[in-house]
Amino acid sequence: MDEGRRRTIKALALGALVASPLARVAAAAVPGPLPGAKSAPGGATVARAQREGLLKDGQFDAAKLDAALGAAVARAAGEATPRDACRKLFRKTDVVAIKVNCIARRGLSSRPEVAAKLVSWLKEAGVPARNILVFDRTDAELVAAGYTLNRGGDDVRVFGTQGDYEPNVREWGPSASRFPTFLAQDVTAVINLCVLKEHGLAGASLGMKNWYGVVHNPNKLHADNGRPFIPQLASFPLINDKLRLTVVDGGVGQCEAGPMRNPRWQWPFAGFLASTDVAALDFVGWKILEDRRREVGLPSFKAEGREPLYILDAAKLGLGEADPARIKVEVV
Repeated sequence: MDEGRRRTIKALALGALVASPLARVAAAAVPGPLPGAKSAPGGATVARAQREGLLKDGQFDAAKLDAALGAAVARAAGEATPRDACRKLFRKTDVVAIKVNCIARRGLSSRPEVAAKLVSWLKEAGVPARNILVFDRTDAELVAAGYTLNRGGDDVRVFGTQGDYEPNVREWGPSASRFPTFLAQDVTAVINLCVLKEHGLAGASLGMKNWYGVVHNPNKLHADNGRPFIPQLASFPLINDKLRLTVVDGGVGQCEAGPMRNPRWQWPFAGFLASTDVAALDFVGWKILEDRRREVGLPSFKAEGREPLYILDAAKLGLGEADPARIKVEVV
């Protein structure tokens, strides 16, 4: 396929993204990660913010959402406010993608209200709306989870990756995948907005598992409880070098029968986790799920042969901390 035709197809897939200000910003030289984008040498901080009554009849209390999520994001970056956190972690020239998780559709997905708050703080920190995008695997899943699609104009873009994968695979660790073209060519920074839930094979499905939604072949990456696929994918430079912040939407958690929604095993965690260290955040989320399983009489992940040891593997790869002695959970 000649270069002109390739660019035309890409423009159609992303709502004329190539010709947009988004693409022009991304074409500039991209500097390295900002200070504070990973854990400090002394260990990791995971912020845990819960508010009773955060969700009522499936709807967020707006004030409690702002307070809980804002406190978690601010503390994760070691700042006083979420706007200051975004100023620390992102440049005004960044093209920021928020990777949500909507495979379970409405009721166990990254909620639009949470993504919208993150977008608002990015804009307050000086990132233009046209340089912000919210994405997941498919348009259909996003719509089912309550998102409104937008592929063009100067507003925040919201779309699924279907139809816009790179033509060639990239090798990573034990596998090879095609990645979204916009992630490879346009995006300079990423927020991982995942969900607090169990997975029938991997045990815990949190930050690192959410990256299965950026490759064309996730069905091939589930053998051996996701080891070594999950941490190896998360360590791939196209992801790891751009990741600035991971947030767990824990308005509702699910401790069994995942990754799809099963109300029987859901409970109102009523809060959020946030960290610049994805391994530490996943470790803390794993323990929260284990605690809930114990409360409701379910066996441990280890007893069922699906302990999420990939989180420990991630620490060995340098993705962060998985030693509880080096993880500080701050309740905010």
